[in-house]
Amino acid sequence: MSLQNQRILVVGGSSGIGFGAAEAAAHAGATVTIASRSKQKVDAAIERLGHGAEGYVLDTTDEHGIETFFADRQPFDHIVISAASTKVAAIRELPLADAYASMNSKFWGAYRIARAAKINRGGSLTFVSGFLSIRPKKGAAIQGAINAGLEGLTRGLALEFAPVRVNCVSPGLVMTEMYDGLAGDARGQMFEGAAERLPAGLVGIPQHLAIQILAFMTNPFITGSTVYVDGGGAIG
Repeated sequence: MSLQNQRILVVGGSSGIGFGAAEAAAHAGATVTIASRSKQKVDAAIERLGHGAEGYVLDTTDEHGIETFFADRQPFDHIVISAASTKVAAIRELPLADAYASMNSKFWGAYRIARAAKINRGGSLTFVSGFLSIRPKKGAAIQGAINAGLEGLTRGLALEFAPVRVNCVSPGLVMTEMYDGLAGDARGQMFEGAAERLPAGLVGIPQHLAIQILAFMTNPFITGSTVYVDGGGAIG
C-alpha cells in the first residue's frame, strides 16, 4: 500500500484538487507527472511541487494530443483526472454551445484520457465528479448531469478495466483558485456561510480530497466506488 517510486499522472494537476493530489502523492514518495492545458500554470505548479516532478501541456479535448502523449510513454501506476472547464446556468439561459463545451471538457475529456491511458496491472484510475450528481441544484442541471455521467462511467470501467481499479471522488464546496475572482469580501462570506450550513462545520480544501484519492491508489480492495467528500453537503 505504498506509493514509493510509483509513477503517477494527474491530469489537471496544475491547480486546485489536482494539485492537492499531486502534492500528496509526491510527499508519499511517488514520481509525479502533472498535465494541464496551460504551460504557464504547469511550469508554476512544477516549481511549487518540487520532488523531481514533471509537467506537460495536455488538452483533454484534443484526442490526437492525448493519444500521442500516452503512445510515447511507459504505463503509469495511477492516473487521476481532475481537469475540467465548465459553465453553469439554468438550462434555458445556458447557450447550447456552452453546454456542449462543458460536457466535452469534463465528461468526454475524462473519457478520452481513460480510453488512451496505459496503466499497470493493479494500478488505478480516479475521476473527480461533484456531489451535485445526487444533490441537484436549481440552475445547475448540466453540472449535475455531467457528474452523474462520470460516476456511471466509473462503475462500468471498473468492470471493463479490471484488474486496474477505477474509482471516483465527489467533492462538495472546496476552496480552490476557482473562486479567487470573487470581489471584495464575497469569497470569504460565501465560504463562511457554507461552513455554517454544512454538517461538518467547515468547507473543504484540496488536501481533504487528496486523502481519499491516495486511498484509492493504495487500497487494492476499492474499485467501482464513488466517495462523497463534501462535508455532508449531500445530506445537509
